[in-house]
Amino acid sequence: MKDRHIKSKENISNIKSKNTKCVVSKRCGACSSLNIPYEKQLEDKEKMLKKLFDKKIKINHIIGMKNPYNYRNKVHAAFANNRGTVISGVYEMGTHKVVQVDNCLIEDKKAREIISTIRNLSKSFKIRIYDEDRRDGLLRHVLIRRGFKSGEIMVVLVVASLVFPSKNNFVKALLKAHPDITTIVLNENNKKTSMVLGDREKVIYGKGYIMDTLCGCVFKISPKSFYQVNPVQTEILYNKAINLLELKGTETVIDAYCGIGTMGIIASSKVKKVIGVELNGDAVKDAIFNSKLNKIQNARFFEGDAGDFMSDMAARGEKIDAVIMDPPRSGSTEKFIDSIAKIKPQKVVYVSCNPETLARDLKYFKRKGYKTSEIYPVDMFPHTLHSECVCLLTKK
Repeated sequence: MKDRHIKSKENISNIKSKNTKCVVSKRCGACSSLNIPYEKQLEDKEKMLKKLFDKKIKINHIIGMKNPYNYRNKVHAAFANNRGTVISGVYEMGTHKVVQVDNCLIEDKKAREIISTIRNLSKSFKIRIYDEDRRDGLLRHVLIRRGFKSGEIMVVLVVASLVFPSKNNFVKALLKAHPDITTIVLNENNKKTSMVLGDREKVIYGKGYIMDTLCGCVFKISPKSFYQVNPVQTEILYNKAINLLELKGTETVIDAYCGIGTMGIIASSKVKKVIGVELNGDAVKDAIFNSKLNKIQNARFFEGDAGDFMSDMAARGEKIDAVIMDPPRSGSTEKFIDSIAKIKPQKVVYVSCNPETLARDLKYFKRKGYKTSEIYPVDMFPHTLHSECVCLLTKK
């Protein structure tokens, strides 16, 4: 891993800022570090992490990207009507005012081309753009997901109603412009909410999902699936997390917050048994599908709260050897960590997208008899202030 980081730094040392080409960076706010040379960004992130964590914890060099641009394989655009002109882009910082974005230095280029085409087609097909204040109109958002290795492309049209005028002709026109699109889905969101996707969906072209390969395993990705947006760095992150466990093939491992089963399935070839637990029922269905797709025989996935699941196992006297956890930005909870303490695994691997909540949770883990000595940062989000971290906790 050190060698990979050194090579990475050699490749990035001369990368200059491209901010002169981004005309909306100050209003958008998504790339707050775009002005800063990439090597300096990595140095700044390392310094921030060293200030955040206990001095006794070693912060390893952050693993950067060889090419830290156009890495996002999931692209979202909000649509709005600006004095009769259809615009699409991102919300201006702290507002719900849409800033027009035609090109983005961190997003997949093909996705932005498709969004521009949809914006133009909305004019020719006279599709009414949704007005949040009046709660009137049809098209609200467009979400594009692209398989990094498969090349498959999903287009999700987020609409106020599944009744889409001239639907067939619209699809034909979009496919004529972009024949590499593999599926198109209508997602209904007619609620006054900041959430992009609603609950109801209708597939209007293709199979309704895409496939992609990560760490040698194939995954089904649905519109709502959690799937890391930077696949290049995700492979580095996940391999590091699994390698930290030093698995011997005899272990029973729980994949908490398992989502569509990515980490558990990737780890399955190195353990005796994987148990995945996830609150989102649709994600669990995808995890089961993915397990069968990869011909995994030693993984089982369950819908429910992982903390409650482990507490129940502990009450029955069942044992596990390790826990893999990848919680949301809000981090874990004391209740969840208490459940780990009850079932007493020897090892816990914590993957975190928010160093602040990781630092908080490590303090509580320590009270429960688990300690870590090293943090391994991975730059999943170049040109932003965010970084992903992974660490191994062992029972004292």
